Amino acid sequence: MNDDGIRFERVTFAYEARPVLDDVTFTVPEGEFCLLVGATGAGKSTLLKAVNGLVPAFTGGTMRGRITVAGREVRGSTPADLADLVGHVGQDPAAGFVTDDVELELAYTAEQLGLDPAAMRKRVTEIVDLLGLADVRDRTLDALSSGQRQRVAIGAALVAGPAALVLDEPTSALDPAAADEVLSTLHRLVHDLGVTVLLAEHRLERVVQYADSALLLDGGKVTAGPVGEVLAASPVAPPVVALGRLAGWPGPPVTVREARRAAPGLREALAGRTPPQDAVPDGPVLLEARGVTVDHPGVRAVDGVDLVAARGERIALMGRNGSGKSSLLWALQGTGRRSGGTVAVGGADPAARRPGERRALAGLVPAEPADLLYAETVAAECAAADDDGRAPRGTCAKILADLVEGVDDRTHPRDLSEGQRLALALAVTLTAAPPLLLLDEPTRGLDQPGKAALADRLRALAAAGHCVVVSTHDVEFCAEFAGRVVILSDGQVVADGPAARIVAASPMFAPQVEKVLPGWLTVGQVAAALEEGGDGG
Repeated sequence: MNDDGIRFERVTFAYEARPVLDDVTFTVPEGEFCLLVGATGAGKSTLLKAVNGLVPAFTGGTMRGRITVAGREVRGSTPADLADLVGHVGQDPAAGFVTDDVELELAYTAEQLGLDPAAMRKRVTEIVDLLGLADVRDRTLDALSSGQRQRVAIGAALVAGPAALVLDEPTSALDPAAADEVLSTLHRLVHDLGVTVLLAEHRLERVVQYADSALLLDGGKVTAGPVGEVLAASPVAPPVVALGRLAGWPGPPVTVREARRAAPGLREALAGRTPPQDAVPDGPVLLEARGVTVDHPGVRAVDGVDLVAARGERIALMGRNGSGKSSLLWALQGTGRRSGGTVAVGGADPAARRPGERRALAGLVPAEPADLLYAETVAAECAAADDDGRAPRGTCAKILADLVEGVDDRTHPRDLSEGQRLALALAVTLTAAPPLLLLDEPTRGLDQPGKAALADRLRALAAAGHCVVVSTHDVEFCAEFAGRVVILSDGQVVADGPAARIVAASPMFAPQVEKVLPGWLTVGQVAAALEEGGDGG
């Protein structure tokens, strides 16, 4: 039997009495790119951490079964013991950095392994060339873009020459172009160096074209097989798979290219029909920002932006990493710095108000929702939000219950799932009833059903009279949520208009359905049109 690659044999793992992995057996062959699929909270991160010994060495819990990588036993070893065997890259690469400079970070693992200076320099130079980091080799890590930081994290994991690389949502913080750079790098590692790659990712539409095989983790069990077969049976799948199911295409296709080849019949069925158009909100102007400028040390992040929005609008703020989206959101909310320009929400400048009054004008859910959460329990968090928002006791808890079911109010916020934590942060923000709601990358860590539920909630808030502005790299979420898209580049607005027109004109920001059926943005739009015309269900 070939023991190369990653092998799980009857692996069971549980925290206390709750099993996360239940008698799991699979093999990822040497030099294969394998995609790990599963709903939010299914245990994907736990499975990945088990490959390099983080689970159970640093998490606790009980484990049975056998895990090997390249024939070597993993259980009983720490990540440091396995550094030359398994490289691990977590969701937030910056959290794993131990130095301040690119070259020092790449050399750190080699130093820990005791390589002599000449061998270390050679190894670091090889990694720099392999990952295209020559231009940033002498920079500090905080001067890099998100995509560059992700490649440095991969490089640091590769310096030890591991046989396998496991990655947890490596593109979650990246714009589409930066995500393609990282995934192309991983594809090259598989094909040129024979590294075994096991990768978990919720934005499946980005990854499937690179994967050789897939694993579905559902209810603690793992199903392994070709990508198409696994996604056909998966509760989470990219839009083209859902489109294929709707149209009855065999397979179903898992890439845009395959879907386009299968689509002529569907295009014919949709001929003469037009996608639904969002009505332009006719509510009063709520947000009026003129000439907003934000300067950070050595960088102009936002450069004279004008943005006017009415109640009822749903706006997606898009652009590459570093284009100024987050800086603009914080400037609009009033907490962030503003070097110039004016902002008025309902006629008042949030920056000129006290924090409590500011939150009642403009609420912001940051990219890390946990940054808003400080209490020891969900109940205490809700009570504090009621007090801060001068709302009747129980207001925040009711909003949370409307957003997500089954949250135990005795739970510590850090023990919630990504979706539950986002819902709690959103409930805390909404308790003050701000007319302007701002969210920064809210879909990180959410699967497709979670993103669809979030889009529905935000649409309902807009219909109730809020103005909702979401900064996002997630083109599929944008297609579900937005009525209007504003694209930033180098701190300036370069496009602003109806979502269908703006995303259709941009290959980078177009959703999968639009690439297959021009003019249509979502599977839901197609399904509604077919049902109305009697051509499908």
